[in-house]
Amino acid sequence: MIRIAIVEDEPRSMQLLLDHLSRYQADHGETLEIRTFTDGRGIASPYLPVFDVVFLDVEMEHLDGFSTARRIREVDPEVVLVFITNMAQFAIRGYEVDALSYLLKPVPYFAFSQELRRSIERASKRERNSIMLSHGGELARVDVAGIVYLESVKHRLVVHTLDKQYSFVGTLKEMEATLAGNNFFRSNSCYLVNFRHVTGVKQNSCQLVGGRELQISRPRKKAFLDALTDYVGGRSA
Repeated sequence: MIRIAIVEDEPRSMQLLLDHLSRYQADHGETLEIRTFTDGRGIASPYLPVFDVVFLDVEMEHLDGFSTARRIREVDPEVVLVFITNMAQFAIRGYEVDALSYLLKPVPYFAFSQELRRSIERASKRERNSIMLSHGGELARVDVAGIVYLESVKHRLVVHTLDKQYSFVGTLKEMEATLAGNNFFRSNSCYLVNFRHVTGVKQNSCQLVGGRELQISRPRKKAFLDALTDYVGGRSA
């Protein structure tokens, strides 16, 4: 399900956008999860990366749209941002925060539906390449390509990325199913390895970026090497 946020301090403009979303869902058979905020502080203090698309008013009293967008980008570099504004000259500043586009008030339905369709297409691509992880009581959107390996420690999972670790209650079997089709493979009962970050295999261990070595169990070694060979061959094709 696509998760949408509307950040708008004008009641009439907010209602118009909500009406457009209702019409879009009816016209396209989409089911959207929608949350509304009447000020930038409401969504950005603190921002939780749980949205796919954010429609963001530019001019707001306490925290304007561009300041809000910068706070959002500190946490989530990929969420789709669409600015809502009275003045087209504000649009150029959207490039500073990698906004997809902007819409001029009062927003007509056709223009809104076109931008929403583009936003959903971009968000859907992003959804396929990222996962939501719980860590320290908060949610974080993590790029699948940046995961080096996952480790099972008793009843907890530790997800090792290129620059951070996420620890939460879960099983390796569940995450293996979640990451199916993304070139992850078990090296043994404790590790799920991302082939993208394997730099070599030495005897009974695989070498990963950063110099880490993980054990490959004897029963899994042949299947692991076959899968790694297929991955390298497919990547090079």
